[in-house]
Amino acid sequence: MKIQGKMFLWLSLFLLAVAVVYGLWSKEPVGTTGLFLAFGLSIMIGYYLAFTARRVDAGAQDNKDADVADDAGEVGFFSPHSWQPLALGLGGAFAFLGVALGWWLVYVSAPLLLIGLFGWVFEYYHGEDRTQ
Repeated sequence: MKIQGKMFLWLSLFLLAVAVVYGLWSKEPVGTTGLFLAFGLSIMIGYYLAFTARRVDAGAQDNKDADVADDAGEVGFFSPHSWQPLALGLGGAFAFLGVALGWWLVYVSAPLLLIGLFGWVFEYYHGEDRTQ
């Protein structure tokens, strides 16, 4: 994690320099504000990663002599048969499309979003997979 923290901290310095140069050169407030916000987000992520790297064991990415296989292992549990992300994706797509076409589409997509969200959260509390 140390290398990721350093990368984000260097990115934040670059974004700060770009924001200052862009702000002085263009005198455009929206882009300047966006660049300063990107600087702030980058510094927060970099600080978090650097802060966390001091408290966890060094990973394979921190060792210059490590092989790809050194970082192998279990990544996590992913549901192999869940339809809930599809419902969430369609509901989100219709909701964002509603911003362009009309706000009525946001209200139509809200039930689809809620069904997908509740289904995804509670999919292992009922049915054949309830004991996993």
